[in-house]
Amino acid sequence: MNQSCEPTWPSIAAMTASAAERFPARTAIVDGGERVSYAELYAEARRFGAALVAAGVEPRDRVGIWAFNSREWIVALLGLYQAGATLVPVNTRFKGLEAADILRRGQVKVLVTVTEFLGNDYVGMLTGTGVPLPDLRTIVIASGKPSGPGVMWADFMARATADDLAEVDRRRAALGPDDPSDVLFTSGTTGTPKGVLMTHRRSMGVGTDWVSMTGLSADDRYVLVNPFFHMFGFKGGILACVAAGATMLPQPVLDVDRLLGQVAEERVTVLPGPPALYHAILEHADRHEYDLTSLRVAVTGAADIPVELIRRLRAELPFSVIVAGYGLTEAGTASSTSPDDDPETIATTVGRARPGFEIRVTGPDGEDVAQGEVGEIVLRGPTTMAGYLDDPEATAAALSADGWLRTGDLGRFDERGCLCTAGRSKDMFIVGGFNAYPAEIEAMLLEHPGVRQAAVIGVPDERLGQVGMAFVVPRSPGLDGAALIAWCRDRMANYKVPRHVELIGELPLTASGKVEKNALEARAAGRRG
Repeated sequence: MNQSCEPTWPSIAAMTASAAERFPARTAIVDGGERVSYAELYAEARRFGAALVAAGVEPRDRVGIWAFNSREWIVALLGLYQAGATLVPVNTRFKGLEAADILRRGQVKVLVTVTEFLGNDYVGMLTGTGVPLPDLRTIVIASGKPSGPGVMWADFMARATADDLAEVDRRRAALGPDDPSDVLFTSGTTGTPKGVLMTHRRSMGVGTDWVSMTGLSADDRYVLVNPFFHMFGFKGGILACVAAGATMLPQPVLDVDRLLGQVAEERVTVLPGPPALYHAILEHADRHEYDLTSLRVAVTGAADIPVELIRRLRAELPFSVIVAGYGLTEAGTASSTSPDDDPETIATTVGRARPGFEIRVTGPDGEDVAQGEVGEIVLRGPTTMAGYLDDPEATAAALSADGWLRTGDLGRFDERGCLCTAGRSKDMFIVGGFNAYPAEIEAMLLEHPGVRQAAVIGVPDERLGQVGMAFVVPRSPGLDGAALIAWCRDRMANYKVPRHVELIGELPLTASGKVEKNALEARAAGRRG
């Protein structure tokens, strides 16, 4: 096993205090017109932690955050650790019932949320469900208008006393690497979300490895597009920046015009995101009017990255580091490409195991499959989860006694030892006895010059059991579904060829940029019905 990047600090709370000592005057956050130094960020986090103490939060109690990316999100996150609490983030796309389910299962004591985001009042949505939440004592409104039982941010912060601040300092000193840090619920795109329990050592390990992977430093200015409720935005974003002393520029929503303006004005150096982000920048009509010369690091990850996109990133934008990676809530970033890899490797593989990780590809019998064959990705490493919250059966099914995690993802190793993902095992469908992998078919479809995006699912077929159906976002109005199927027949095995093509304006995506296959399945079922 490779040497892992062991975090220097005993806890995220200690890492935050260390950042204030090492980078006191450096800008930690730029949010709108506000600029917060690392010394100021630590002071605010400490005060938020003290307000939690005043609200009756004990060590290991859980604090939820249901809000868009913002300064307050970062302060609440780093502050709850000062109080020894555990984070439970909630997806901003969730409706009231979905959020209530997470808060109930997570036994959340305090919720930080907002009341004016994309027309939503999260407090009203939550209280309107009628779902009893016996553990929830306090709702803090980080931004927006007063609503229901919510306490406004400034009023909540004002509750902290000198005694509460002293208690925060005691709790920070007592916090250790094996104490729980967060419970992130899986996206639920293929079933009921499960709570992934992590510790301070594990979560910091994701952040510090991200620093190592990208060369992140205190001189970097990092635009945070990935949502904070997701592992990428939280650990590869906030925690990585605090570990390195980098400047954070949180984005509440993806607005490419605003983003390009920020890159130019703030001299942004680090811009991770899904492939769609980079495509939007490259296709932006006024891109050349912005000074983008400061950009240094691009990090992405998906099964559907066109090789041409990576080539264009290298040719048309000034990135010197372009990395693709494979990560999951249960393990953090497990593999990545290297900055010196060629565009085809970056686009078609997720590279090699990160330090400390071992990765295998196994068959139904649990044995390793031959190089080039598709099987389930199984891995273990220093940031693999402690287990699923209150679900020993699911934990035992996914995590072996010696630390091997069954990811449920499909993949294969190429001849160079690079990992190539092939989608979720639940996404695979069987056409007349042959296994068809949507990610592989999607990658082939993206080679067609008229295809901008593609998502493939299996649908019932009387003769073959299942066949492929492709949802395609065209580059121009002239794309014809029947012609595309004919094009596929010349390039892929018959069982892989989609039998149905639906042209669609945009693919349904989760807030973290993944295609919602269940929404496509419902759409396909509606057509058949």
